[in-house]
Amino acid sequence: MKRMALKMKKKFDKYWGDLNLLIAVAAVMDPRNKMKLIEFSFRALYNSLEATEHIYAVKATLYDIYQEYVDAFSHETVVMENPVKGKNHCENSKLVNSNVCAKGVSSGRKRFDSFIRSVDVVESMKSELDIYIEEGVFICNENETQKFDPLDWWRANSLKYRILSRMACDILAIPVTSVASKATFSAGGRVIEPHRASLGGETVEMLLCGGDWLRNFYGIHKKKKVIYYILLIN
Repeated sequence: MKRMALKMKKKFDKYWGDLNLLIAVAAVMDPRNKMKLIEFSFRALYNSLEATEHIYAVKATLYDIYQEYVDAFSHETVVMENPVKGKNHCENSKLVNSNVCAKGVSSGRKRFDSFIRSVDVVESMKSELDIYIEEGVFICNENETQKFDPLDWWRANSLKYRILSRMACDILAIPVTSVASKATFSAGGRVIEPHRASLGGETVEMLLCGGDWLRNFYGIHKKKKVIYYILLIN
């Protein structure tokens, strides 16, 4: 039993590692959890020192990813402002007739909106993540907990969190692969079943046959798995 437990732990450590940052960040992006779930779980899983280090690592990763989105969003804002500068140049040019100048006056509101958008984004994006973390978690009714969709929540709050909502949607949209729990106890091969594959039966059959044909064509052989059956005979 001890040897089996050590093998199980080795497999779990292989898939999960000491700290899975992607799952931790995705958990924080759920408004029902935020950093409260990370702090609660890590203090239950690790000792005080390790929990503090892992919590800090999750926060640092969050801010690093968020800063990348801030830089990308700022670049988009600069690109959007370039055509406006071109219009200003045309308005100041003596070669432009009065009709074009009239069109430039009508676009004054657009330039003002662009200015306000750029200034407001710079001010809000500095504390957008801080505001999200500092606010309380979203508490659902008992009957709505299972039906809650974090992506719908972010879509509804996209105006409040313009940059963070993009980051959350990109992270939460990543499909999470599952590992069969029975693989920890079994040395057999993986079994494709309806709950573990979204591909159709014909597609799976074509992929398996195609893989066998390619391996045969290039002379690639599978590693044979040897299963030892130990018979304890007293």
